[in-house]
Amino acid sequence: MSEKLLTDTELNVRETFERISAAAEKAGRDPSEIRLMAVTKTVAPEKINEAIKSGCDLLGENRVQELLEKYESYNKSAEIHFIGRLQTNKVKYIVDKVTMIESVDSIKLAEEIEKRCSKIGKIMDILLEVNIAGEESKGGFSPEEIPSVSEKIRDFPHLRLRGLMTIGRFGAEIEETRQYFEKMRHLLVDIKTKNIDNIYINILSMGMSGDYELAVSEGATIVRVGRGLFGERKYV
Repeated sequence: MSEKLLTDTELNVRETFERISAAAEKAGRDPSEIRLMAVTKTVAPEKINEAIKSGCDLLGENRVQELLEKYESYNKSAEIHFIGRLQTNKVKYIVDKVTMIESVDSIKLAEEIEKRCSKIGKIMDILLEVNIAGEESKGGFSPEEIPSVSEKIRDFPHLRLRGLMTIGRFGAEIEETRQYFEKMRHLLVDIKTKNIDNIYINILSMGMSGDYELAVSEGATIVRVGRGLFGERKYV
């Protein structure tokens, strides 16, 4: 009986898992510590479900409206994180559909997530978004703000801080990117050692299609891959 031919998406998922494992082993890490997130922006649910069937059990959604439109079509065996810029007036639409919001970039947003989660009796895992390169075009906290913000999160009973997230500077050279990722790792360790109440830090979400292997070598526990799984996409 001949083996079933794999789709491009299935092949890409398999190759990406292999590359993550190789990068982890080279860095002396356990590959099981790293999760592959399929970034689903503009991707049809059929292709996303192919990735899920191939073992990718974590999806990253960038846009609220797109999540709402595609949510019912997804294979529900996958976990969904929200990773895009989130406006406070749209929090109410997604708190019952995602298990983590990775893009918390202000106390105002944290307050709104707390408010909405308290109404449905849910504790939401969150990551603080760090503007590690200090880019004016990006949101997120500065590295210097993270300790005080982490302290404030313990005042929100329906939020659980699990770690940090960053998006590297587009077009940065490899060594520059490595320095950013290394700085993120040290920042995570610093917060973790403070043993703050309501803080359960063990997640470092960084690295995308072009640099996820480098991110793995510097301690990433979630890597976000879109183009590497689904190919080039047209954004509208």
